[in-house]
Amino acid sequence: MELRQMEYFVALADEQQFTRAAAVCGVSQSGLSAGIRALEEELGASMFVRSTRRVSPTDAGTAFLPFAREMLAQSAKARDAVVRATHQLSGALRIGAEQCLGVVDVPPLLERFHRRHPLIDIHFTQAGSHELAASVRAGDLDVAFVATTEHLGALQRVELGRRSLVLLAPADDPLATGRRVSWDDLNDREFIDFRAAWGVRTLNDSLFAARGIRRRVRCTVDDIHTLLDLVDRGLGIAIVPQHVAGKREAARLATIALPADSTPDWTVSAVVAAAADPSSQHLLELIDADRRTREAAEQELITG
Repeated sequence: MELRQMEYFVALADEQQFTRAAAVCGVSQSGLSAGIRALEEELGASMFVRSTRRVSPTDAGTAFLPFAREMLAQSAKARDAVVRATHQLSGALRIGAEQCLGVVDVPPLLERFHRRHPLIDIHFTQAGSHELAASVRAGDLDVAFVATTEHLGALQRVELGRRSLVLLAPADDPLATGRRVSWDDLNDREFIDFRAAWGVRTLNDSLFAARGIRRRVRCTVDDIHTLLDLVDRGLGIAIVPQHVAGKREAARLATIALPADSTPDWTVSAVVAAAADPSSQHLLELIDADRRTREAAEQELITG
């Protein structure tokens, strides 16, 4: 058994869907499926019951789950102990992030960084991407995870990943019967969207303004789960990054593709202040190391 298989197993048990679990692990769906199959072959047991809508652990999978979680936890602690022994950093690191970025899972990242560098005092702020970028430019934050490429000026930017935009609609909405919509289909529709400080709101406003299409933002929110609830209750439709459509709260909603040739990607980046605390680079190095580990594991599965 390998640690990457434990990561895939735990993600699939938690998310109960291959697409969402692959997104959490940062690998392709085929790579995650291959890892799960290899684990099942090694253990000689089926670990999941698969259906068209969800995946759930078998009795064997349920029994295995706590041990898989413990293996991942012990592995992370072992790596972090080595880093602590060789790199005793101190200071204060001010970090900000927009909610539910998908590309990077901030709370576990902060936990790992704290274990590696316990002498660094972490201060965390959650806000919209444009507010965070302004705070980094002003020197109030050292590093921020944002979902915008606008108004960043000369800030150091490290792109972390991209997601497609999709349309969410209630199951009984006329648009829910199709797999793809045109921009004209959205003319004069009522929307649920985020405050202007969120990166996706700026992206949505620009999309419609560029095409001369009128939309009415009926409800403005500051929380992804509230947005999904309002769409589910029929108060409007919403354009969101692909990973938001994979949330459990969106299970009853229709996910509809937007025109592929004219819809930009939603881009997540880390931006760093010019006078940031030096420990910010160690945070970025941790992110990069995790990314390279996932890519190497996926490549190994592909090549056999």
